[in-house]
Amino acid sequence: MRPGATRVGIIDYGMGNLYSVAKAVEHLGASAVVSDRAEVLAGTDRIIFPGVGAFGDCMAALEARELTDFVRVAAQTRPFLGICLGMQLLMESSEEHGAHAGLGLLPGRVLAFPPGAMRDRDGRPLKVPHMGWNELHQLVAHPLFAGIPQDAHFYFVHSFYVEPANPELLAAFADYGFPFCAAVAVDNLFALQCHPEKSGEAGLRLLGNFLAWDGGGGPACGI
Repeated sequence: MRPGATRVGIIDYGMGNLYSVAKAVEHLGASAVVSDRAEVLAGTDRIIFPGVGAFGDCMAALEARELTDFVRVAAQTRPFLGICLGMQLLMESSEEHGAHAGLGLLPGRVLAFPPGAMRDRDGRPLKVPHMGWNELHQLVAHPLFAGIPQDAHFYFVHSFYVEPANPELLAAFADYGFPFCAAVAVDNLFALQCHPEKSGEAGLRLLGNFLAWDGGGGPACGI
């Protein structure tokens, strides 16, 4: 770590791909602070909210660790990056394995890929989960997209997708049977369905942009 390097809090609620995210952050010269304690995470400069697993289980894990209030405050007060399930949990609700309430930071819901729509352009069935490389189609000029080519490939692993209630939140989309929300952005918050820590050069560039981001320059439609 370089002297004076930015301190990145990585929220540990027992269900994130923490090692890969922390290694990517450290590779880029920042200090990764992985913790499940709000008082430790509160001392960092910016927050990454990763996640892998089922929506309801992850909400229960956040609540058990008394992290829900911290996430709500951090998402409005410092540069904040949600990754995969860490993006979905920001929404109001999810239909994964029943109805579950989310953190409610962003208006919208999490839905399953509809079986009837899961066909490629040639009519062949598409597998769920959506797993592998896919193009990220940028819709806004955001600081985290700086230096990343339009339609760059990122790595996805998910069976559910976010449907924002406010179209102004949509920062990028991807196609898998139909166009779906792949990134949202508002004020100091940015979140992706894909995994930048597993997405090669483009993913590292996005994470590097996040480490340098002051939380400004994005859409301002209010949380």
